[in-house]
Amino acid sequence: MTPPQLTDRTALNRHRTRALALAEPALFLQEEAVLDVQERLAAVNRRFTDLVVVTGFPALWQAAFPRARVVADAPALDLPPASQDLIIHAMALHWADDPVGQLVQCRQALRPDGLLLATFFGGQTLHELRAVLAEAETAATGGLSPRVLPMGEIREVGALLSRAGFALPVADAAPRHVTYRDLFHLMSDLRAMGETNALAARLRRPTGREVFLRAAALYAQNYPADGGRIAATFEVICLTGWCPHESQQKPLRPGSAAQRLADALNATEHRLSGGPPDR
Repeated sequence: MTPPQLTDRTALNRHRTRALALAEPALFLQEEAVLDVQERLAAVNRRFTDLVVVTGFPALWQAAFPRARVVADAPALDLPPASQDLIIHAMALHWADDPVGQLVQCRQALRPDGLLLATFFGGQTLHELRAVLAEAETAATGGLSPRVLPMGEIREVGALLSRAGFALPVADAAPRHVTYRDLFHLMSDLRAMGETNALAARLRRPTGREVFLRAAALYAQNYPADGGRIAATFEVICLTGWCPHESQQKPLRPGSAAQRLADALNATEHRLSGGPPDR
């Protein structure tokens, strides 16, 4: 079954190209993601020889990983089967129509015991902007159009690794709080990130200025920061998973323990009243 189209890839690529053409693109979150991935890899006791980075910002990630092959974050990834021992899916999975499909393609491209690191924006990202735009547009027009990309919550996206067939899955999230002078400066920064609205179902006609003025007032009122500024949240999720291999640790079969937990802890075991009978 083909997943519904979430992203207008032509618009997304146009927004990224426009951002990179600026004298000062706002790539600070991409740069922080690079540092985070480098720190995570430094903690892994492995030497990777065949690595690839999936990204919409190739120059930045190529500079950080000069030995890597860089491929575009297209719906069909340019990844030959069992060709890699490390794949970094870099700050792009939130735009995927089929995130599980992206992870499956990565798993198929990894050799046994190969590692995937996927970093992307999570569900708390821009929750303030989403709320004020929805309230302002509803009040001004009586309707609501898709404006901010829907992103997965960590409790949901963490399960994607298992669904895609990865072993030893781990998911964690780190919020990044940024302040801006006002809503219009936040939106300008999003353009400089290449992260403006590229939803396939987005409104295709200009939005009245009344909506944005109302949203700006709501933002300043509901999400103030020090110095008369506004607060914006960017949540970055990192998924880590290994392509299955017989050498990896596996959970014990239920009931196979050789020692009772109470004995190991040198503690007295108390049976709860109303519990199930002994078997």
